Amino acid sequence: MDYAQFSKRFSTISAINIVPFYPESKAINWEGLDENVEFLIRHGVEVVVPNGNTGEFYALNLEEAKQVTKRVTEVVGGRATVVAGVGYSVDTAIELGVAAQDAGADCVMIHQPIHPYITEDGAVAYFQKIIDALDIPSIIYFKDSNLSDNVIKRLAPLEKLIGVKYAINDVQRVTKLIRDVPEEYHIAWICGTAEKWAPFFYHSGAVGFTSGLVNVFPEKSFALLEALQQGNQEAVWDIWEEVEAFEDLRAMHHNGNNVVVIKEAMEQLGLTAGVTREPVEPLTEHDKALLSELLNRWKVVR
Repeated sequence: MDYAQFSKRFSTISAINIVPFYPESKAINWEGLDENVEFLIRHGVEVVVPNGNTGEFYALNLEEAKQVTKRVTEVVGGRATVVAGVGYSVDTAIELGVAAQDAGADCVMIHQPIHPYITEDGAVAYFQKIIDALDIPSIIYFKDSNLSDNVIKRLAPLEKLIGVKYAINDVQRVTKLIRDVPEEYHIAWICGTAEKWAPFFYHSGAVGFTSGLVNVFPEKSFALLEALQQGNQEAVWDIWEEVEAFEDLRAMHHNGNNVVVIKEAMEQLGLTAGVTREPVEPLTEHDKALLSELLNRWKVVR
């Protein structure tokens, strides 16, 4: 594989697809999942990420996570790049990664370890063991501000590491990191905190951004991407101002609203999102009203 060429696939929006659960049983609604993936493909998405945080990865058991990756890969059918989230222990992440590559996924995204105790050397060993164990390339999801960026710098020379989803909202920090890592290592820098931070990361050297909004209003997400790529600053900041309220609502309650705002918005628009699993609960009536007002202002129709 030409890894340098492969990394160019991420100069776009990485859509974190949601997983719909039935209201009573909270079992996965597989037909609804199919519908949502088709919605993304129909609206021009080129990268789909099953088992991301917006896909409630940590609320799935391991068998469900494997099945979600397999199902999404089958529905995509080669029409987009599939990046399967993997994580937990090294062995579990490798198990999920092997299942993903067997299912036909193109790449994995390695969630940052959730272990309460982590060191720089330990993090490097964690990511490298997973990257080395898989045949398909990897993206690192990096979001712990207490962990040194030296982890990424030490891993960057690995041929099968083709991207970093950076989710620490520190513009100076990410700018210095991107400038410090040689371009020859073909790392695709991806803003991991969606549309609200995409313009800042883009000007620091990121080439794309992740999105949950794309499940609701893909037209707005792609308008931002196009404005960034064209250097249309007036359009960038106009769109940014429009989506800021939505992203602020997702960030409420220490980011507790992150997933449920997406699901509630989809449901209000007639899409199949279902409910969330614990520990995420439904939106409060106050937050639901704010969301309804925003969707009405946007005049989104599905």
